[in-house]
Amino acid sequence: MTLNAELLQHLQQTTGRTLQNPRIASVGGGDINAAYRLRADGVDWFVKLNRASLADMFAAEAAGLRELRESGTVEVPEPICHGRFADQSYLVLHFVELGPLHSTAAGRFGEALAALHRIRQPWFGWHRDNTIGSTPQFNRRADDWVEFWRDRRLGEQLRIAAENGHGGPLQSLGERLRERVGEFFSDYRPHPSLLHGDLWGGNAGCDAQGQPLMYDPACYYGDREADIAMTELFGGFSRDFYAAYQREYPLDSGYKTRVTLYNLYHILNHLNLFGGGYQSQAKRMMEQLLAELG
Repeated sequence: MTLNAELLQHLQQTTGRTLQNPRIASVGGGDINAAYRLRADGVDWFVKLNRASLADMFAAEAAGLRELRESGTVEVPEPICHGRFADQSYLVLHFVELGPLHSTAAGRFGEALAALHRIRQPWFGWHRDNTIGSTPQFNRRADDWVEFWRDRRLGEQLRIAAENGHGGPLQSLGERLRERVGEFFSDYRPHPSLLHGDLWGGNAGCDAQGQPLMYDPACYYGDREADIAMTELFGGFSRDFYAAYQREYPLDSGYKTRVTLYNLYHILNHLNLFGGGYQSQAKRMMEQLLAELG
């Protein structure tokens, strides 16, 4: 990649550094964005790039990272600047040398997540919309969690799926399930906790000093079970993580009945992002949930 002069100038203005001999190299960055390590003036930065139309996605990610940092509960990479040039948008973060969560760090991460979930608002949602991956995530405030999850989460993903050509049984099952979402909360009233929002195993790790941290958030205030449920998707976290979280902030006894309901949102999102076999998986999850309700 040739380093863009506008990005470099923005970074210099933000940091107050004169960036001598900048060098940039591609690194792993996930399925959604191109990712690079920028080294200049003895400092390393992590640069994400995507098409220009997704500049607001990076603005929302930076806002989420700032909110997580300001909670004082979890470590996250520091956002430096974001913007667009020509046909691309960008986000620059402090570079963190990442490694996997080892057992001791996993326990500390569970404790930190429990502390994050104790940060609350009197309403569900967030002060702005953001994205889950690159899919729009709608966070208009609501006082009622059932309404929020039914309409702003499942309803929006089903609407996008229909626009992408995924109709038929997926939509009919989805509407039947949406009509009955409230039955999963007959004796459980969640609080609006600050959530990471996209907390699968690939969005957490350790820095070079062994400090656990999270990144790539899709923040909002919602039921903390939604974060915990996603940690069980795509492989899950270690027993040390779950044991530490439970010691700090025990889950409601009915959590296991809602795991599939919460992870359905992410499977529908994967259908909308990647297609493939996620439609059949989403239908199986809906059928299971409806069968549990009888």
